[in-house]
Amino acid sequence: MLILKRIIEDQIIESLVPNKVVVLVGPRRVGKTILINQVINRLGEPYMLLNGEDFETLDLLKNQSIQNYRNILGDLSLLVIDEAQKIPDIGSKLKLMVDHIKGLRILVTGSSALDIANYTGEPLTGRKTTYNLYALSEQEFNQIENLIEKKSNLKQRLVYGNYPELIHLSTNEQKVEYLREVINSYLLKDILAFENIKNSEKIFDLLRLIAYRIGSEVSLQKLGAKLYMSKNTVEKYLDLLSKIFVLHKVRGFSQNLNKEITKSSRWYFYDNGLRNLLIANINPIDIRDDVGKLWENYIISERIKFQRYNKMVVNNYFWRTYDQQEIDWVEERGGKLYGYELKWNPKRNPKEPIAWRKSYPNASYKVINRDNYPEWITK
Repeated sequence: MLILKRIIEDQIIESLVPNKVVVLVGPRRVGKTILINQVINRLGEPYMLLNGEDFETLDLLKNQSIQNYRNILGDLSLLVIDEAQKIPDIGSKLKLMVDHIKGLRILVTGSSALDIANYTGEPLTGRKTTYNLYALSEQEFNQIENLIEKKSNLKQRLVYGNYPELIHLSTNEQKVEYLREVINSYLLKDILAFENIKNSEKIFDLLRLIAYRIGSEVSLQKLGAKLYMSKNTVEKYLDLLSKIFVLHKVRGFSQNLNKEITKSSRWYFYDNGLRNLLIANINPIDIRDDVGKLWENYIISERIKFQRYNKMVVNNYFWRTYDQQEIDWVEERGGKLYGYELKWNPKRNPKEPIAWRKSYPNASYKVINRDNYPEWITK
């Protein structure tokens, strides 16, 4: 079985220091369990591995006392808990361990629906380091692809996405079945687990509407009208979909102009495969009319992975004026502005918008296309 080394593996190992907790969060099926096993193998020392979905684990940790945890761990200095968010009061229990068991290092993972950070938050303030894991990144694919192969495989990834399991599936039919399983089992399970939501079909209808509006501003009120829901309910569902790493929001940027759009947001999928299966369109790139949306969604998700994995301090936006001048992606970092226009076709090379140049003369501007994109999302 081919296993790619994840970018944050070394960072996790460096952060596993005595009396600290490393928290690994991310959506289901992106390889968190495989990653923690890779970390365990590299450390090569005695450890205890527990699973929060195992009732025996719940019983083992139920008695919240220092002596109980000392008895459980013995001389071990490494504790790993997978799916830790399933354990009641996990934050308080971890705090008790790292505060009172000298030399103990803890690594825990949490699936997206009930982000472990929400359960470990305040009790572990100053005692934890959190990492996000996503589906495979273009930078990680460099381990098995050269530049020519990468550009050829890119067309497949725009359609089927980057879930790790896909690299082991040889046919498109198998990939579709895998994505259908992710949606019907794991994604649906996460949605229904959140605050006892029962009407998952409305959420899937919302996802389909967002899927058709990639790269466009989204009005919560209009979405609610189409779905016969209140604006507040739409906002609640979008927040849920953000917490389970299905969607992410991008706000409008403005510093100077009254005519800049700032109140609306754009929404993107973390994975193209989920987006395409939700709208039942897994046609090849060459016969699609939405390749521009697929490219914009894909390259933005890859840029976010690159930012997070490389610990960039950055704010992300889009920029548009009411007279239709726009830039797809704006980054605010290091006291400077960077504008990026995202075009699939290398022959399309739009000029820098006049209003952007006049309002932000010190900002940079660049077009990212399928020829030059590797330099933007890989080291």
